[in-house]
Amino acid sequence: MAGRILHVTRRRTPDTAPGRSATGDAMTLRTPDGLRLSATHLRHATDARALGVVLVHGFSGNHRAPRHWRIAQGLAAHAGVLALDLRGHGGSGGLSTLGDREVLDVEAAVEAMRALGYEAVVTCGWSMGGSTVLRHAALYGGVDAVVSVSAPSRWYVKDTGPMRRLHWLVEKRAGRRVTRLVFRTRLADRWDEPESPVEVVGRIAPIPLLLVHGDADAYFTIDHPRALAAAAGDPTELWVVRGFGHAEGAATPQLLDRIGAGLAALVARGRRTDEVGV
Repeated sequence: MAGRILHVTRRRTPDTAPGRSATGDAMTLRTPDGLRLSATHLRHATDARALGVVLVHGFSGNHRAPRHWRIAQGLAAHAGVLALDLRGHGGSGGLSTLGDREVLDVEAAVEAMRALGYEAVVTCGWSMGGSTVLRHAALYGGVDAVVSVSAPSRWYVKDTGPMRRLHWLVEKRAGRRVTRLVFRTRLADRWDEPESPVEVVGRIAPIPLLLVHGDADAYFTIDHPRALAAAAGDPTELWVVRGFGHAEGAATPQLLDRIGAGLAALVARGRRTDEVGV
């Protein structure tokens, strides 16, 4: 295979739907700056290559953890899925930069999906992954649609309790030790502060963009997706999901099915601005 796929190992992986299983191909990807990433390719039941999703987890996640794997399995009912571990997370090399150089990880995954023969590639990121796919599309393009779930619009958000705790984890020496030992997430000592999602989201057009956010999100208040939608301009779709909390841990099967079922239409249509209560 061409592109940035270095190694493939086929394995059977359990599926959440009774009586079904998915064939997962464990992959090693290489980023443009030379890191190796752990990933798994889940093929759609028909093995069609019309539509593929690059799935990007949030901070301290990894694609094999149950809550993240559940997202991959849910979306694999609608498309092929490439779920990866971002740098500094799970089985991937390198150190986390909290969404700065992680755009290179997404670029490697998008190139891998093209090499696998997918005609249309959608990036789908959650929380930190949501801000990363926004920045990737703004900086690199090269995708057919973007889905950003539970993403912040700006950096250094400390107006909620969970975000104050997260900043302790990444800013304090004791917190960084906890992050490494408990959450198995390895942080870089320093990195450049990139432009925030709200500063770059306007560059994504004409790539279709879907923003998904819960009105019960304890990390990022509803002003974040609204600021992103306003900065993206016409046309962008925003779903405000009633009762939905934050990112992968709060996603219901119904929400996953709604996102998955709408991917083909998201790719096919022109962009429009529409805030929808669902």
